Amino acid sequence: MSFLNDKKLEELDKIATDIREDVIKMLLEAKSGHSAGSLGMADVFTALFFGGVIKLDPKKPEWEDRDRIVLSNGHICPVLYAAMARAGFFPLEELMTLRKFGSRLQGHPHKEKLPGLETSSGPLGSGLSQAVGMAMAAKMDGKKFQTYCLMGDGELDCGQIWEAMMMAGKLKLDNLTGIIDRNNIQIDGFTEDVMPLEPLKDKFESFGWHVLEIDGHNIQSIINCLNESLAIFEKPVMIIANTIPGKGVSFMENDFKWHGKVPNPEEAEKAMAELEKIRTLDGQIISESN
Repeated sequence: MSFLNDKKLEELDKIATDIREDVIKMLLEAKSGHSAGSLGMADVFTALFFGGVIKLDPKKPEWEDRDRIVLSNGHICPVLYAAMARAGFFPLEELMTLRKFGSRLQGHPHKEKLPGLETSSGPLGSGLSQAVGMAMAAKMDGKKFQTYCLMGDGELDCGQIWEAMMMAGKLKLDNLTGIIDRNNIQIDGFTEDVMPLEPLKDKFESFGWHVLEIDGHNIQSIINCLNESLAIFEKPVMIIANTIPGKGVSFMENDFKWHGKVPNPEEAEKAMAELEKIRTLDGQIISESN
């Protein structure tokens, strides 16, 4: 496991805050989209795109040996777009075209529109099947890339997820890593009220997966976990990332009503002010530790 120094962690925390601010601005401009999950996964996407584990080249998005990132719960694409833009896949200014007519940044990812996207996603539950196919193809072709599939916990209600889970376990796809956004909400309420998922870790293990569980807001832990997943052989890996929906914006946190709701101008201003306070606090914490 690689432990990051304080300066690098401060840099990554600031990127995560930048991404959260991008999400608020994008959703305000678009006047539609999904707030809670996009904010909650900012730390995970920061670790993926800036943590030094994933093999990507923004200048060569179709590089044959790149790692694949599949977003199954496509409605949280604002956080994916923000991470991609800040990593250099396309200009930051383009983020403000989210969901607009003719934009490359559709309300759900459209592979044919934007280089760097691996799949088109919208219908929940299908992403893991696509990721399993990519991992199978890599094995058949002797390729060394890793496939990462990000999923929401609400979409685990879909039976297709479990069919893909069973196939990946049977084939021992150790080149496949799943990441569950375990934020405990979905559009109709809390997951354990709508369709109870626990004991989730035990269920994944029973399908032949190696399971890791982490704090989805601790970037050091996320990066360590991603590294650890690469050291597991003959089993696919599932990372349960425990997150807070709406993370960083107090009036959105843990409120399922923000699953598919966007802030109005007053709420966006308040959200941005809170995120700026977090940025300042992060800097103070790092300074005090030096």
